[in-house]
Amino acid sequence: MSVIDVQGLTKTFSGKTVVDHISMQIEKGEIVGFLGPNGSGKTTTIRMICGLLAADDGTGTCLGYDIRTQSDLIKRQVGYMTQRFSFYEDLTIRENLEFVARLYELAPLRAHVDKAIARLGMGDRQHQLAGTLSGGWKQRLALAACIMHEPKLLLLDEPTAGVDPKARREFWDEVHALAADGVTVLVSTHYMDEAERCHRIVYISYGTIIARGTWQEVVAQSRLTTWHVEGKEVARLAGELRAAPGIDQVAPFGAALHVVGADADALDKAIAPYRKRPGLTWKRGETSLEDVFIRLMNSTNGATDDTGNGARAGHTNDADSSKKGN
Repeated sequence: MSVIDVQGLTKTFSGKTVVDHISMQIEKGEIVGFLGPNGSGKTTTIRMICGLLAADDGTGTCLGYDIRTQSDLIKRQVGYMTQRFSFYEDLTIRENLEFVARLYELAPLRAHVDKAIARLGMGDRQHQLAGTLSGGWKQRLALAACIMHEPKLLLLDEPTAGVDPKARREFWDEVHALAADGVTVLVSTHYMDEAERCHRIVYISYGTIIARGTWQEVVAQSRLTTWHVEGKEVARLAGELRAAPGIDQVAPFGAALHVVGADADALDKAIAPYRKRPGLTWKRGETSLEDVFIRLMNSTNGATDDTGNGARAGHTNDADSSKKGN
């Protein structure tokens, strides 16, 4: 049985469709990245899956329970980490965790708190006020609170925003350790390196899934071609390339430019005159997940955010958008 198995989830706010018939299936121990631009419906989808928000249409189960009629049972077995730090800043790490443990009626309380503090390496700071913690340590506290009741499913909503690279890496090491123990993880993120750490990714745009699979599969499905160019005055060259038909993206990466196109022949024709210029070095490169992310964003128009603001002008589905799982 899948940990998450939902079909046709739909949610409308003030007449605006924010989530439009989304279907998804996630297995035990999977880490699935949920990607998409701001306002694409990621948070709304997560809230419907865990029973915090009632769907207007659609059916499904989470942890074997019906998302419509058994939401209270789902909540007891889910750890949900929100975008914003939501603990008492005038309490210490230990006091905040003791408060959460009482909410879950965990006993013995001290043993559960001690275990969470030890697992996240917070022993030396357990008596520090939460309000004085750095972003990385606040993140550790939030994750400790999420896993203290030993949930079977973790829902992480932009968990590493504003956190330094070292803290992010340590966070992901812990997420993979939890998944190895059988915990299922659904995480929304804007960081491409984090998406590549997931077993699979699901890309949502304006309420509709338009790509899914491993990140390598999503890159391959995009059928983008990428060239790298280095040399003198590449910054000035970027403006010329952006105006050329057949070129979809031009992005600086260090001293080089990534030149990307959806039609390989049209791209080759567009860059042909520039490849003859002295002082420039051209070579075929690997298409990055970021290139694909930008392409997917540009393939849809309009906007609908998670509060129903904006107008949704349209969307594009890939061949997998109506299927569950891969």
